[in-house]
Amino acid sequence: MKSLYVHFIADRLELKTWQVENCAALFEEGCTIPFISRYRKERTGGLEDVEVAEIQHWADIFGEMEKRKASILKTIDEQGKLTDELRQAIEGCVQSNELEDLYLPYRPKRRTRATMAKEAGLEPLADKMYAVVVKDLYGEAGKFVNEQAPDVEAVLAGARDIIAERLSETASVRETLRVIFRTRRIVTKVTKAGESDQAALKYKGYFDYNEPLSRMAPHRLLAILRAQNEGYLNVKIDADPERCGNKLYYDFCQERRYPSGPLADQIRMAIDDAYSRLLAPSVTNEILKEFKEKADIESIRVFGENLRQLLLAAPVGQKRTMAIDPGFRNGCKIACLDEQGNLLHHEIIYPHPPQNEKIKAIVAVTEMIEKYGIQAIAIGNGTASRETEEFVKRVQKPDDCKVFVVSEDGASIYSASEVAREEFPDEDVTVRGAVSIGRRLMDPLAELVKIDPKSLGVGQYQYDVDQNLLKEQLDNTVIICVNTVGVNLNTASPYLLSYVSGIGPSLARNIVDYRAEIGGFSSREQLKKVPRLGAKSFEQCAGFLRIHDGKNPLDNSAVHPECYHIVDRMAADLGVPVEDLVRNDALIAEIVPEQYVEGEFGLPTIDDIIKELAKPGRDPRESAKEFSFAEDIHEIEDLVLGMEIPGIVTNITAFGAFVDVGVHENGLIHVSHMGVKGRNVNPSQILKLHQQITVRVIDIDMDRRRISLALVK
Repeated sequence: MKSLYVHFIADRLELKTWQVENCAALFEEGCTIPFISRYRKERTGGLEDVEVAEIQHWADIFGEMEKRKASILKTIDEQGKLTDELRQAIEGCVQSNELEDLYLPYRPKRRTRATMAKEAGLEPLADKMYAVVVKDLYGEAGKFVNEQAPDVEAVLAGARDIIAERLSETASVRETLRVIFRTRRIVTKVTKAGESDQAALKYKGYFDYNEPLSRMAPHRLLAILRAQNEGYLNVKIDADPERCGNKLYYDFCQERRYPSGPLADQIRMAIDDAYSRLLAPSVTNEILKEFKEKADIESIRVFGENLRQLLLAAPVGQKRTMAIDPGFRNGCKIACLDEQGNLLHHEIIYPHPPQNEKIKAIVAVTEMIEKYGIQAIAIGNGTASRETEEFVKRVQKPDDCKVFVVSEDGASIYSASEVAREEFPDEDVTVRGAVSIGRRLMDPLAELVKIDPKSLGVGQYQYDVDQNLLKEQLDNTVIICVNTVGVNLNTASPYLLSYVSGIGPSLARNIVDYRAEIGGFSSREQLKKVPRLGAKSFEQCAGFLRIHDGKNPLDNSAVHPECYHIVDRMAADLGVPVEDLVRNDALIAEIVPEQYVEGEFGLPTIDDIIKELAKPGRDPRESAKEFSFAEDIHEIEDLVLGMEIPGIVTNITAFGAFVDVGVHENGLIHVSHMGVKGRNVNPSQILKLHQQITVRVIDIDMDRRRISLALVK
């Protein structure tokens, strides 16, 4: 990576240049984000996976910029206009708008008023006017009268068009206006379509609105731009045309000289035309795009954080599970699963109206619990969830069989997906959906990786933000989560394996096929026999794959095979076999880390090895906890101002968190009611997705079915 890019990334991310250089070099060597952050800490200075992902993001951007620069240089060179100074300026760009400004005068363009004026032979006059070297303007203009410009006024109008376009393509002029526009307010007015369309009412707060761009919250800007795209709002930036024109005129004269007489009037007319016709619309779009990109980044960050919390949600583990997809008229779909999530049985019960077959349903559920040894019950949080939870809690169960409410977001997407059809070709979508709910309770991460992250309902404005950037963020989040937890090599689905560092869908399928062929892996070394899994792939994936009860106890840990020899030395120095060292706190305490530093394996790696020896393969996730809503609260009408009730966080945004309190409508805790003062409060740093909390009811809007809540500390 070029030095100018390295320094830009280092400054932007507040890192050392050597950290960025080494990280970029590791990417070029084919290393992944999880591998670099976990196993190459010495080379990166211990960068976290999020920081490594940021470096990769910028490395990709600059890789594309290099291609763009090559294309621009070629185009300008073919025009015979590429000077050494221009080449140097283009090659020195690190900002895309700076690069495009330099290219703008040379970009092939459609026929404009300026090009028609040039075709009429008026460019020499425009050059003299632009350089302020015309003494007798009208006399000079008279020399250019022709069929295309039949009089002096037509000649001067054409010259002004050329000057206006030249100004609009001048990098310094555009940057001057960008600086001004960034400090101004965004102003919105409702359109005629917005006044007459009921669908526009959700934007009513923006029908006559203004706010400084620099202070606008991301969600407000995204909402305004969405309303503009839907035709409900007119949006502009309130820059003063006269003041902007004065600034451009002053800068123009400072670079040359102040024109006088008729020339001064013509220059000012050209500048005003350039501003109103060419610059203001273009720069407005640029600045709105610039601020939207910032809003996208913040919104996508919230998406990523919510997805991380969702994927790392507490599992109940390998327990025989009854999964219930609740419903009223169509009944509750039940699936009974074994410890590995395999489907044992499914049926439908009708404990709710209109059928009201409560006794029959109680008997059926009781029999299934006993027959299949059910240890946990998962209930989807959709329609009839609350009623089904209350029904199930009245059914007799073993004391250790607990009931959990599980998010259904994306379950219908999974049910109809190719993945679900492959897993359950003989079952319909209702059965697949119930199975997914049960598996989410057992291991949220393993099940949710089968669903497009955008279908999981973990953010806002997901279709308004940059889709490529969103995909990059969500894909990286899934990859980081999967590799943080680690994957059981002998039970993982191909969908889960595909997210392991260095594997991907094709190799994941090969691993599963080879696993079936040999009856399961007994060591990580066997991975080397998987078709098309070469040395580099083995290096990248091995440390994240776990083998329970394998030949080598280290195969069930995050210790990388490249470091097994170090553990062998530790065990030998202590006079015990490796298996006796693992989980032996007394022996581990005797290890002196500095004695095992060698080559590229420094203290960070040795410290990580020692931690793994103490708790090999430790799952970083918490354990699942039961949750119950207030027993006397079922509908929004049951709520009373000031009451404090339990709730569970269902979504987190930049402006607050949505909470399910068991009344079919999620309430909102606005960021101002989270008990933390300050302008830049981040809700995701206060609350976590699916966190169990206590809230106070502070407002109820029955007409719009909206509930406002405050967090109770």
